[in-house]
Amino acid sequence: MRNRCVITMALVAAFSAFGATACQENADKNKKKAPTDKVAPKAQPGQSPADLSTPLARVDDVVITVGELQERLNRQSPYIRARYTSLEQKKEFLDSLIRFEVLAKEAERRGFDKDPEVIRTMKQVMIQKLMKDEFEVRVTPDSISDAEIKTYYDSHLAEFVKPEEVRASAIVLRSKAQAERVAAEAKGDAGKTNKGFRDLVAKYTSHEETKLRGGDLRYMTIESKDWPRPVVEGTFALVSTGDVSGVIDAGDGTFWVLKQTGRRKAMTRTLADASQQIRNKLYREKRVDAQKLFIDGLRNKAKITIDEANLSKVKIDTSTQGGDPHGESMPLPDLTKPPADQPPGSVQMPVPPPVDPPATK
Repeated sequence: MRNRCVITMALVAAFSAFGATACQENADKNKKKAPTDKVAPKAQPGQSPADLSTPLARVDDVVITVGELQERLNRQSPYIRARYTSLEQKKEFLDSLIRFEVLAKEAERRGFDKDPEVIRTMKQVMIQKLMKDEFEVRVTPDSISDAEIKTYYDSHLAEFVKPEEVRASAIVLRSKAQAERVAAEAKGDAGKTNKGFRDLVAKYTSHEETKLRGGDLRYMTIESKDWPRPVVEGTFALVSTGDVSGVIDAGDGTFWVLKQTGRRKAMTRTLADASQQIRNKLYREKRVDAQKLFIDGLRNKAKITIDEANLSKVKIDTSTQGGDPHGESMPLPDLTKPPADQPPGSVQMPVPPPVDPPATK
């Protein structure tokens, strides 16, 4: 028997009927059952197993049961479920499953179960299910011990305890008299805006390194060794962002005029504050390591040969003509890395097609 589960996945992208229905046919009465896309339904209060297995419809050899329709509906959001409470609406939902199965059968009849894209989709879902089955229980956030969290916190203290930082821009001059004139100009209209101060930097400063970035000294702490000590202290002496200093003698023959451009408050995150963040980080790292070991083990057991010389024969079409301009057929993602936008333990699965809303009477 051809694999109807493959067809189910292919039609998810092609039709707006909802869900895949069960395939219960035996390939041979004396052989194992064919693969099925049926998910065991959960009985609701007042229901018996016999109720769940009651047939609602047949499409050739495929049976759609009470339990299956119920499971498909209950998988939806409360908003969607609320649309299907009446008998008439349930009939419409059942009809969407029948339409889906009819289309699946026709696609199967035409041989789409052997289509390379369908087979790739099936492989992708199988791999995702394999990784979920292999690691969902083995590696969890709860498997990270408090001792591991504390060790990470202590060895990365700079991530969680940060001193106050101030940012400034500077005009550096060789003459104190000129510096006083420039300071007066910077405190006036010419230096009110950051752009105006940068223009003064471009016009007057003798410090070539900072001149290229508009005089920016970047953020510094009070302990900074990047600039002369009087400059650091002068930067922190400025009270508010936008304040301009008087002339600061750096003690090395240069005179500085500073403008504060930013301030970051000191931050202290305790171990308790950072614990969950660290746990999640260590969980992700441990999961990646475990998955890499798992995949490396599979590679070692497989017979793999690579002829890198033949890579030169692969020609890449870099034009935007034809093909897949939106990247819809990109290779599978690296499954050793959990998706950044998913919670721990989750797995990317195909999104079922939307349910057709009830027709307006």
